[in-house]
Amino acid sequence: MAEALPLIEIASAPDLNAARAAWAHLDHYAAVMFVSGNAVEHFFAARLSGAKPATPELASLPDVRFMAPGPGTAQVLAAQGVPAAQIDTPPADAAQFDSEALWRVIGQRDWSGRRVLIVRGQSGTSEAAVEVVAQGREWLARQLVNAGASVDFLVVYERRAPRFTAAQLQRMAASQSDGSVWLFSSSEALAHLPKAADWSQARAIATHGRIAQAAQAAGWGVVIESRPALDDIVASIELLSP
Repeated sequence: MAEALPLIEIASAPDLNAARAAWAHLDHYAAVMFVSGNAVEHFFAARLSGAKPATPELASLPDVRFMAPGPGTAQVLAAQGVPAAQIDTPPADAAQFDSEALWRVIGQRDWSGRRVLIVRGQSGTSEAAVEVVAQGREWLARQLVNAGASVDFLVVYERRAPRFTAAQLQRMAASQSDGSVWLFSSSEALAHLPKAADWSQARAIATHGRIAQAAQAAGWGVVIESRPALDDIVASIELLSP
């Protein structure tokens, strides 16, 4: 049996004027990189909301590249109408889906004098959690700058700690020792778990090395890393099953 327990609450950024302005001048950028599907959805929603300057249609932006760290984000871009030929993302069989994998796809291009926009979220958690989350996108920005590009950042959504119900807290407490297997796809999510909990007997699967390191640092007893593909995750669950 699988249960969903959201550990991050997503909300639109309180001020979307910068996002609307970015849309109005999107043709000034050689590429727009989205850190997640949430970044895509909130960026495109900003284009249609409130009083805004005239924004270009996607068909009028054939030279702008839309970049995604993995197939999930790429699928959200496609759902928003971005042509597949304009989307850059790691191949489906990549060892990992992250900024490093994306750079292997785009790193050989001529970025000298080009502008790149990185669309992201903003966190309200601790500085330590924010640092772990930011590593990938900051790393990509450094590679682009080193290659001669100029990089702008745009915040379009916020990540917040959820308010857990009594039943959710009870379920989390039981999961510390009942054999449950947790699946983490975010380092920041770990920071939202109850601080006093003892995870030394708990088991977890992490979809990235940085997430696995965060879980180990938080005291999880067993942590294994898996590619964020369904077959790999299923195999990892079977590996942890009695």
